[in-house]
Order: sequence, then C-alpha cells, then structure tokens
Amino acid sequence: MGGRVTSELLLVGSLPTPSAEEAFRAGAGLVGDLVPALPDGESGPLGAWVAFDRTQLLEPHPDIEVLVPSSSPTGRARHAYETARLAVREGVGSLRFDAWPRVPVMLESYELFRRLRAEGVIPADQRFQVNFPGPSSVFTGAFKDHYARDWAVVGPALEDLTLRAIDQVLGAIPARDLALQFDFAYEVLDNEQVLGWTEGGREGAWDRFGGPWSRLAPHVPEEVLLGLHLCYGTFPEWPMFEARDMGLLVHMANHAAAHAGRPLDWLHLAGPRYLRSEDEAFFAPLAGLHAPRTRVFLGIVLPLDGEDGLRRRHRTASRYLDDFGVAMYCGFGRQPGQDPGETLREHAAVVRAVRR
Repeated sequence: MGGRVTSELLLVGSLPTPSAEEAFRAGAGLVGDLVPALPDGESGPLGAWVAFDRTQLLEPHPDIEVLVPSSSPTGRARHAYETARLAVREGVGSLRFDAWPRVPVMLESYELFRRLRAEGVIPADQRFQVNFPGPSSVFTGAFKDHYARDWAVVGPALEDLTLRAIDQVLGAIPARDLALQFDFAYEVLDNEQVLGWTEGGREGAWDRFGGPWSRLAPHVPEEVLLGLHLCYGTFPEWPMFEARDMGLLVHMANHAAAHAGRPLDWLHLAGPRYLRSEDEAFFAPLAGLHAPRTRVFLGIVLPLDGEDGLRRRHRTASRYLDDFGVAMYCGFGRQPGQDPGETLREHAAVVRAVRR
C-alpha cells in the first residue's frame, strides 16, 4: 500500500532564486504539479545553509566563544576548514538558545506563500515546505577544537531549540498546510568517518544521528508531511565526499523509518557523480531499503549531463528499487549556473522528459 506522497519530484530546499517570491513562482509554475510541497528556496543569507546558524545563532551566544575567526579572505568560508572555530566557554556545563533566527524567516515566507496561493499562483492544495538542519549539522562544522566536550553541551541545547522551533512554526502554520523536512548532511559525513576533528568513532557518530532523530521526528504531528534529506553536502562542491556505494544512506534511512514514531512521508537519498551512473555496485544497497509507505526520492538529477544522464542513473537504480521519484543531488542554490532561471527551467524539462 502506498503512502501519502506519490510525487515524481522533490525540491530539496535551496533554489537558485534571489528571493522567496521568485522561488514560489518558479516552483509553482515549472513543477507545481510534480512536487509534494514548495520551499521558499532559502535565498539570501539562508543560502549559506548552516553558516547562517553559525553567525546568527552560535557566535552571538554568551556561553560560546570564537577561538579563531573564519580564515577566508572575504570572511565567508569557502570550505569546511575555513569556518570560524567555536568552543563552549570554560566552566559552562549547559546552555540554552532563546530562539532560532531561522523561524521568523520561515514564517515570513509562509505569509508570502499564503498570498500567492490566494492569488492563484500556487495551487490551492499545495503545502508549504520548511527545512530544519539536524543538530549535528548545525554543530559539526563549527566546533572543531573540543568536539566531544562541546557536543555534550551544545547538542542537547540544539535539540531542545529544534523542538521549540517546531512548536513555534505549528503555532503559526496549520498542520494541513505544512511539510517539514530535516536536512542531515554532516550527520552522513560524520558516519562516513571522514571528518578529521570528530570524536567517538562510529558509535558516537551514530548517536549524534539516531538519538536526535528518534526524539525530533515523533514530535512532528502526523497531519504534517515529514521528510528526511540525507546527503554529502555541497561545501564547496558536490559531493564533499564521494561514497563507494549507497550502503550508509540506506542504513540510515532504514533506521529513520523504523524510529520516526509516526509516518515518514519521504526520504531523499543523494546519488552518485555522473561517472558512476551505470555502476551497479553503487546502487545495489537500495535492494535492502525497508521504508514501507515512504516515498523515496533519489538525488540523481545532475546539471552536468541532463536527460541522458538522468536516464542512465534511473535505469541503473531501477534494478534495485521498483518505484521512486527523483530530485537534484542536493539543494542547488549554491550551483545556480550562469543563468539561474534557465537552470530551473532545464531542471523541470529534464524531469518531465524522463518521466514520460
């Protein structure tokens, strides 16, 4: 039996648009009939993803100090080793974040979403999509010097903040209007054991993923559509780490589906670089995916090779997974191309061509 989401395409989150209004208009106009929900494109400062949280949430906190500012000559980090290095101040055993600066942006976007829907720009039955980075994704790129010590303090505070932020969003947006996706990228890299500064080995990495997920997901009311995005990041290029196969993503997805405490409406799993389009070994772990009634979106749309490339990857993945939707490998606000509008139009055209 199928689940609540049967869509052909997922807009992961960030889009190559300069404003939320342009993201909504482009999303509704180009792919509104293909997607389960419309995001605001994470334009402006949110385009830097968790760098927004580092500068607006973490660095201003009185119990957190900046040990070393960003080493980028522009002040905006170009890769993970250029980010500012933060630490919990000596003697601090617990802390609390009063509010998440992301939430007012979400609520402002929802008011715009409502207006455009009332004007007929957005379909009447379309949902508004919000994206929350996982606690470890907010934390991991910033706390490199005393990782385990600081995670014990900041991790629970970020989880508590996320629970309260979900409640704040639900206080302003009806559940029937909402789709909520958690974005876990650093959690994936952490479990791949490729981050040189993390501590605790595989067991610690799994706890930083599975623990928060098992407490956050059940907090989302069942009337809200719930999704999970698992990928390898785009900082600065896609992917930050190229896996040998999809084994880890499938393992994490199975755990997420089993411990969501409610229906998990979709999973987005990042695909390979284009040279592995016909690498059966890369896709083979999909045969072990156990997520009943969850729509799977494979991140196999790459702007490099268009329709032909998507067909190759779709054909290879289909040997191991019977039915799935597609998406860009990740959000693509940081890969706008020379003409962002054309990038979006090409994205829509490629997906429509392949689904025929």
